[in-house]
Amino acid sequence: MRIEEKSINGFKAKVFFLDGYVIGIPTEIGPRILYFASEDKPEFNLFGILPDVGVETPEGFWRVYGGHRLWSSPEAMPRSYSLDDKPVRIEVGEGSITIHGNPEVANSIQKTITLTAGSEGIQVTHRIRNIGRWPITLACWALTIMRPEGFAIIPVHPSKVDEKGLLPDRHITLWPYTDLSDSRLILSGDYIFVKMDSNINNPVKVGAMARPSWTAYWVDGFLFIKRFDSLRGEYPDFGCNVEVYTNAGMLELETLSPLRLLEPDCTVEHRETWSVMEIGELSPKSEEMGRVESAIG
Repeated sequence: MRIEEKSINGFKAKVFFLDGYVIGIPTEIGPRILYFASEDKPEFNLFGILPDVGVETPEGFWRVYGGHRLWSSPEAMPRSYSLDDKPVRIEVGEGSITIHGNPEVANSIQKTITLTAGSEGIQVTHRIRNIGRWPITLACWALTIMRPEGFAIIPVHPSKVDEKGLLPDRHITLWPYTDLSDSRLILSGDYIFVKMDSNINNPVKVGAMARPSWTAYWVDGFLFIKRFDSLRGEYPDFGCNVEVYTNAGMLELETLSPLRLLEPDCTVEHRETWSVMEIGELSPKSEEMGRVESAIG
């Protein structure tokens, strides 16, 4: 594993070359991953970076920054928006990288993200530890801001809940600001597509229980794929393990773990596996998903 120190959009970072991928981790904010690319095209960052975008909170101005981050779900203000603007500790092992976040004392949690090489890509293990004195209920929530002007894919294949197929088997979760007539939201066959369009200001968000357990984002001929563990349990937001949010400035591709009652000094874990492939032109249509499914395997 080769390591270089570089600046990524003005952020001091360590860049790791791990198992065919280029991974940029900022050292003075986080835990975050700001850069992810294939070594075949190292200049093509699949992640979006937004250094000056954010929201005012009781703790101060929280910046989106961009790239990949770890939150706890359900979302709440100011808990979810705890500032992550302090230096982090990066631990390098044999084929692994762990980013240790600072304790969030007000939230009674501490976050770590570990990246390791795996057979299907880069395994990204998210952990949240209860550092408080009482149990708390939460889920790991892995959010990735993607390179602009692509589209997200959520598979929602049907399955029979009962023998005759009379009972419902799928659902879609909507947020108050989501308009079903929004042109960025496309329901086609067994897939939900969400396009990122920098010309449309209002936000839209949709969530679902993905089946099978992957989600993806296409942009400029490349497909970024998140495989993830789908575990038994109650999921946040009316039962979502995948959510997509977009506005004129960004698109977030998000996965979640089940909610857990976390006792003091215990940890909840959520794992994604990231991979990138060059797939050429692709449209948000169900009839074009055959080669995506074949590529994912």
